[in-house]
Amino acid sequence: MSAPDTALAAPTPTSTRPRWRFIDSLRGFAVFGILLVNAVDITRLGMARVMEGGAPVDDPVLDALYLTVQTRFVPIFVFLFGMSLWIVLDGARARSSRPVLVLVRRLVALSVIGGLLMIAYPGNVLIEYGVVGLLMLPVVAFAPRWATLAGGAALTIVAYAMFGGGLPSVPGLILLGAGATAYGLPKALESSGRVVGIVFAAAAVLTVPALVWQLSTPGGDPRFSTAGSVAGLVMAVLYTTGLALLWRTPARRVIAAVFEPLGRMALTNYVGAAIVVALAALVVDFGHMTSAAPVVIMAVVLIAVQSVLSRLWLRHFVYGPVEWLWRTATWLRPATMRRRVAVTE
Repeated sequence: MSAPDTALAAPTPTSTRPRWRFIDSLRGFAVFGILLVNAVDITRLGMARVMEGGAPVDDPVLDALYLTVQTRFVPIFVFLFGMSLWIVLDGARARSSRPVLVLVRRLVALSVIGGLLMIAYPGNVLIEYGVVGLLMLPVVAFAPRWATLAGGAALTIVAYAMFGGGLPSVPGLILLGAGATAYGLPKALESSGRVVGIVFAAAAVLTVPALVWQLSTPGGDPRFSTAGSVAGLVMAVLYTTGLALLWRTPARRVIAAVFEPLGRMALTNYVGAAIVVALAALVVDFGHMTSAAPVVIMAVVLIAVQSVLSRLWLRHFVYGPVEWLWRTATWLRPATMRRRVAVTE
């Protein structure tokens, strides 16, 4: 990819850089996990009953979500956002004489999309990612890669040790993702070498005491405890490296078929799912339900439909509709939409 810049020139979707299919699949996997988290929040599951004085109800489905989903997928999502920040910046350096300005527009556009989505889902993270991304952009753009990686590790440790994760962990995880990408993490995950296996084994061992710690801490929702957040971070590493190891087996075909289309249209699917769930909450009384099972079923069906629709869409178009708007805002010129050549952003 080349171009003597004009900051206004939208590059054609061609490149000699590889497209990391595993990263797309991991992003799709994260979209699924995030939907399970968000669907409970958007529907305000059981909240009306509790506010009316109803007694708490033990729900094994919700408990299972607390142990397998909550706080597990958000770190993956933020880390991937940091990875994409570095990848897009690296590409912009080859296309533009003002690559940082390109990223500024991209992050501002993401914040605007998040602001519009607030109508359907006030708890969406897009504004948060856009704003924090802008704050971290100078580090990603100008600091040595070792400083980006080390700074991300330090900030992440402090965030989990002092604040139990949450919003304070976003800056560190973004820098970790960007720094790790600068050192070639996408290739390492794609090839799933020995180091990935070692990290997976370590995470598997640490998952046991982490879950014991979470279970011994009262409070239910792990988002509101340090133990739950730490367990979530450990299991996020476990999920990521485990999926990478499966990528090197025949299971790769299934993983790619289900999750890769979701990941390539992650923003469209994130926004679309939030709107669909919000509309469902207008006609279904989730607020008085005593089990999360209907919400989980809805999320699984919705993600399956999105996977199929994404695959069909990408046969004809280079980008998802929201991705197209985002890219157009980034380059201030309509991006190529109809599929003519393979895209490798």
